[in-house]
Amino acid sequence: MLGPVLETLIGGLMTGVLYSLVALGFVLIFKASGVFNFAQGAMVLFAALSFARLSEAMPLVLAFALSVLIMIALAYAIEFLVLRRLVNQEGIILFMATLGIAYFLEGFGQSIWGSDIYKIGLGLPTNPIFILESVFPGGLLIDPAELIAAIICAVMVLVLAVFFQVTRIGRALRAVADDHQAAQSVGIPLNHIWLMVWAVSGLVALVAGMMWGAKLGVQFSLSLIALKALPVLILGGFTSIPGAIVGGLIIGAGEKLAEVLLAPVLIRTFDLAGGGIENWFAYVLALVFLLVRPQGLFGERIIERV
Repeated sequence: MLGPVLETLIGGLMTGVLYSLVALGFVLIFKASGVFNFAQGAMVLFAALSFARLSEAMPLVLAFALSVLIMIALAYAIEFLVLRRLVNQEGIILFMATLGIAYFLEGFGQSIWGSDIYKIGLGLPTNPIFILESVFPGGLLIDPAELIAAIICAVMVLVLAVFFQVTRIGRALRAVADDHQAAQSVGIPLNHIWLMVWAVSGLVALVAGMMWGAKLGVQFSLSLIALKALPVLILGGFTSIPGAIVGGLIIGAGEKLAEVLLAPVLIRTFDLAGGGIENWFAYVLALVFLLVRPQGLFGERIIERV
């Protein structure tokens, strides 16, 4: 019994790293503007569509380079056409702006790249790997493609976490999120910060879209995967990059283990048909955290003095 549980746990942790990467895009925007970026899922979809269609006509390296340029250009367009005109506005106005950006990107992506289901071939190995064969009968099955994707995402998450935690840009992000006017008064260029953060968020969306697209195929339901980042953010904290990492691992491992361990108990106890726990477990866990610790594991407690 221990072997299948460990196998499920390892698979869940690798999926959790992909969740962390998607959640990281939300954290970067939130730290720069104090607003939940509803457009992050659409950015993941748009980036995946760009790479998938470009890779059909050119080598993967060139397709990736052009996709990076597309996401940087998209970040510049968003900052120049939308965000620059919303400096010092209320948070709800910025949130509605990201909502509009999300719907625009979904429709714009469909107009440019099409609405079919596209495959992304990254050339990752497909033959399964078996480990600890001397400990568990038959060993533990590891998907090498998922393992490589998890390693790539983990490296990217850790590099960005260190960069934004210990550099001057990271401190500028926190200042901008706390108070736009105060940040501008001490010489922090708000427009430059927003442009940089949206560009980095676009690159994160590109890598996430490539990994999820290679796993599930590029289709317009891919943007819904970003909704799984919401429980990750609630657990880890909306302002914490390490929280996005830990929250993603908890959600990834928790939903896989719940499907394997909790489902049989619920079936026997309540005479249920079974299955589907993986779809709602993360949101129930997030609800519990909201009741017990609403700022998340690593989030900052907000205290307002009146």
